[in-house]
Amino acid sequence: MRAPIPTLFPTLRGLLMASACLLPLIPAVAEAQQRRPQPTQRNTLEQNGAISAVEIRGNQRIDADTIRSYMLLQPGDSYEPDRMDRSLRALFATGLFRDVQIGRDGSRLVVAVQENPLINRIAFEGNRRVSDDNIRPEVQLRARGVFTPQLAQADRQRILDLYARRGRFAATVTPQIITLDQNRVDVVFEITEGDSARISRINFVGNQTFSDRRLRDVVSSRENSIQRFLTQSDTYDPDRVAFDRELLRRFYLRSGFADVEVSAGTAELAPDRSSFFLTYQVNEGTRYRIGELQVTSQFAGMDTAQLRSRVELRPGDWYDGELIERMTQTLADAANLRGFPFVEVQPQVRRNRETGVIDLTFAVNESPRVFIERLDIAGNTRTQDRVIRREFRVAEGDPFNAAQIRRSRERIRNLGYFADVQINSTPGSSPDRAIVTTQVQERPTGEVSLGGGFSTDAGFLVDLGLRERNLVGTGIDARLNGTLAQRRSQVDLSITDPAFLDRNLAAGADIFLVQRNLLRIANYEERRLGFAIRVGYEFNERLRQSWSYTLVDRNVFNVQANASRFVRDQQGRSLLSQISQTIAFDTRDSPLESRRGYLLRWGADFAGLGGDVTYIRNRFDGVVFLPFERLLGDPDYVLALSGSVGHLAPLGSRRFANGERDRIVDRFFLGGENLRGFQIAGVGPRDINTRDSLGGRFMWTASAEMRYPLPVPSELGLLGRAFIDAGALTQGPRGPDVFNSATPRVSIGVGVSWRSPFGLINLDLARAVVKRPLDETQVFRFGFGTRF
Repeated sequence: MRAPIPTLFPTLRGLLMASACLLPLIPAVAEAQQRRPQPTQRNTLEQNGAISAVEIRGNQRIDADTIRSYMLLQPGDSYEPDRMDRSLRALFATGLFRDVQIGRDGSRLVVAVQENPLINRIAFEGNRRVSDDNIRPEVQLRARGVFTPQLAQADRQRILDLYARRGRFAATVTPQIITLDQNRVDVVFEITEGDSARISRINFVGNQTFSDRRLRDVVSSRENSIQRFLTQSDTYDPDRVAFDRELLRRFYLRSGFADVEVSAGTAELAPDRSSFFLTYQVNEGTRYRIGELQVTSQFAGMDTAQLRSRVELRPGDWYDGELIERMTQTLADAANLRGFPFVEVQPQVRRNRETGVIDLTFAVNESPRVFIERLDIAGNTRTQDRVIRREFRVAEGDPFNAAQIRRSRERIRNLGYFADVQINSTPGSSPDRAIVTTQVQERPTGEVSLGGGFSTDAGFLVDLGLRERNLVGTGIDARLNGTLAQRRSQVDLSITDPAFLDRNLAAGADIFLVQRNLLRIANYEERRLGFAIRVGYEFNERLRQSWSYTLVDRNVFNVQANASRFVRDQQGRSLLSQISQTIAFDTRDSPLESRRGYLLRWGADFAGLGGDVTYIRNRFDGVVFLPFERLLGDPDYVLALSGSVGHLAPLGSRRFANGERDRIVDRFFLGGENLRGFQIAGVGPRDINTRDSLGGRFMWTASAEMRYPLPVPSELGLLGRAFIDAGALTQGPRGPDVFNSATPRVSIGVGVSWRSPFGLINLDLARAVVKRPLDETQVFRFGFGTRF
């Protein structure tokens, strides 16, 4: 329908008048359109136009070509927004730039960058409990590296984690950035350490057989106490808590609980974040005793009765998971020694939960036949290969023997040259071949020691030592030691090659100067200057023999006017030329802290090949260690029974003015270390008039010592001892003015041993209960080192 003409005309007239008003604005709009930035949505021609150049702006250290290499868009490429975005992300991903902007200037692509600053130095402030050397390996930022805020925050968290592992959960770390010239920064981590989060309480849930107190002795974590100021065991450590769970599980397995379950310890942090409450959930299960015990074998020629005798378990004993594991290895080793190299021992358990009985069978089966193709050694940057290879109990081409491999690893570790030793096997060139690789981690073997102390035998002392246990990687042990004390001073230069000429032969030499002040004992002083040459060899893992030749110039001097006539007659110098041998059979588990096994030793000295002293001197020693771990549940309960016998037989016809053929410096003396409760040389032949100790030719001692843990934190290293010592010394000089008595002397006492950072320290309180009138007693004794 058309509108009437009179109505439409006014509308057209309005439109014409509006258009006339807009005409003057058209040039201005066009000019503004030219100045406006290009819209995001470009036309097809602009999007597909080729890039003539990539211009880099703002870079100071980083070369422009390096920046271009990170980009996906290069000169000659067609411009694509997606590739531009990916190039932008790639440049940010390098971590080299604080900001990146990419734009277009005609056909050119312009990349404007702001480089991240370089780190001038990294410092730590406020850390007193944790040193810079311990923190620095935790951080990733490095001097002369690129700084980014992300790395700084990551390092902050790593430092916090380090403090958390040390029980300091209240620690705070703030990275401070100090801007320097040339786009450099100093990074300072300001640390507020806070107090250590201690363990205020350790609880156990579900334990019925053992009390909380007993289980607290099992775990390594300890409740906070003032007596633990020297240790960190009462500091909360998540790794230690996880380790405690395993300790609890092993304890229950040793005690007969084959089905025990121990949940991970839960730690509840106190509201003030100063302490933790630890709780362990225990499900004991049934406690089992050993029922039927058998050893079976699939080898026709194997004597299972002999293997059965090696098993320490007996029917009726509580089930002991760790002992069963040890017996598995023992039986495998015994079978290997009997000529069966390819052996696998599997313990087979049949449990009856209703009766609480486990029937146990050790099945000796044949393992796959595998031979050693090659022995490889890695990680020894200093120690020579031959030093490590000579400790192996297997060689290339031998059957793969797991027991001998384990023994080889123990021998390499016992060298003391390495912080860690790992032996792994990998398949060889064929299925029946294996490559054994030993990975070692070297550690420093040089030692410089300077110390002082007090010993009842020597008085106040100062000790200085230099030692290198692995001289230039050859395994040679060289040391120089000097001791200056009130009653004994010594300088000793020693060198030992434990595998002379790469053979089963240890060879060494010593040069020494010793001076002893014996005025309190026998009114004279003694000086010894000499050297010794030593060789030794092993018959097997337990039996060892050594030989030595010693040439010593001895001087008895400063003899007091009131000394015994037996001492005055021997004033002056003598030359000792002596050959000695020692043979020892040692089954102890550890030479320093023995808990089981025994040691038998025979030493013999023959003097007379030159010199002016002639005698034969023999000494027999023995000690056996009986553990009470299975009976009392603690490995520190050990009974040590020891004894010794010594005899000196003078030879030759030469006699002193007093009619004796031997010298006082060659005789035995009793008291002090070998008979507690008596003074050094406090027992034996003695001049009745001067009370000088004259020594004897025959001596015997016996001792029974019970070692037990003290009711103090085990980490203090304190061990209690109760002992009975007995002994006698006879066959001294003869005469009416000499007191000789074969009556046994007996003493009883208690003591404490401290495994200190300076070595083993012993304190003994003893009382002589059987003694003779001229004996000299001693109640308190203080000394260093392992007895026997």
